Amino acid sequence: MRELTFGFVGIGLIGGSVAKSIRRCMPSEKIIVYNRSAQARVMAKHDGTANITVDAVDERMGECDYIFLCTPVEKNEEYLALLKDIIKEDCIITDVGSVKTNIHKAVEKLGLEANFIGGHPMAGSEKTGYENANDRLLENAYYAITPTDKVPQSRVDEYTEIVSTIGAIPINISYEEHDRVVATISHLPHLIASSLVNLVKHNDSKNEYMKTMAAGGFKDITRIASSSPEMWEQICMTNNVNISEMLDKYISDLKDIKDELDTKNGSAIYDLISESRDYRDNIDDHNNSVINRSYRIYCDIIDESGAIATIATILATNGISIKNIGIIHNREFDEGVLRISFYDKESSDSAANLLERHRYKIFKKD
Repeated sequence: MRELTFGFVGIGLIGGSVAKSIRRCMPSEKIIVYNRSAQARVMAKHDGTANITVDAVDERMGECDYIFLCTPVEKNEEYLALLKDIIKEDCIITDVGSVKTNIHKAVEKLGLEANFIGGHPMAGSEKTGYENANDRLLENAYYAITPTDKVPQSRVDEYTEIVSTIGAIPINISYEEHDRVVATISHLPHLIASSLVNLVKHNDSKNEYMKTMAAGGFKDITRIASSSPEMWEQICMTNNVNISEMLDKYISDLKDIKDELDTKNGSAIYDLISESRDYRDNIDDHNNSVINRSYRIYCDIIDESGAIATIATILATNGISIKNIGIIHNREFDEGVLRISFYDKESSDSAANLLERHRYKIFKKD
């Protein structure tokens, strides 16, 4: 691959992680960073991610071969207009937004179609900001690529190679189909998770038994409700048509389920769960979503002083890092009284094998 200069407009969690990934995987490349917050710019320069930091989007971005727009949607559109008269003829502008229609329409309006390839790295975290960015966030994450019809194929191929080089899995898709897909698998689930949490909040008793007894299953399917309300308001408002269409279908399905419950149609409920189980079990377990996958095991232990410390010591002395550890109070959907989370599958598998050799009863959780 030829030597490249990369520009970043915004280095929050995703922009910062892309920049850090490029630095790790392509260490000799030049990276120019702009961020509204001076603190993030200083951090990027100090940790070696950025060669140059700038305090404005100006002619200093003119040497870039690729410029990543990593700010909120409406700001990205403003920066597009600024960059139009700054970039060199063959510069490619890209973005990292989870909705693609708006940015593509703005590109078309500005006559920048030959210089734009949309991008959406499908990875993330509940945390935000450059301080939480890391150079492996995108590893094995799907990375949607939405080129315009006018961008040279050679640049699409080069961009795809960059995405692969930093460890992500490129998927070439039209921006229209992309937005319909993410409306169904990402945006609508966020609304559903939030509505389920609020259902509990608004219908719990004053003793808050629902909140207290919320089982692992409820916590798992509503985990994404902890995401940023500002970010998700913007996402929903920019992809509202697709989300609304899929929400209509979902409401129709829920009405069918209610009818089956009201008429005690057990076979229909059985078929619903059976069909969903079979399909769910065939979804690629290695796909990173907005919330990173958690690798967990469950362990039966005797409730006595030092029990958790003993397990932690066994794992630590064998070089296995624990992400989180805690007692399960509601085990309706979970086996084992102690839940241990790890950063990767290898650590989870090694811990399970090690603890089994120490005669602990282990239940693995995918």
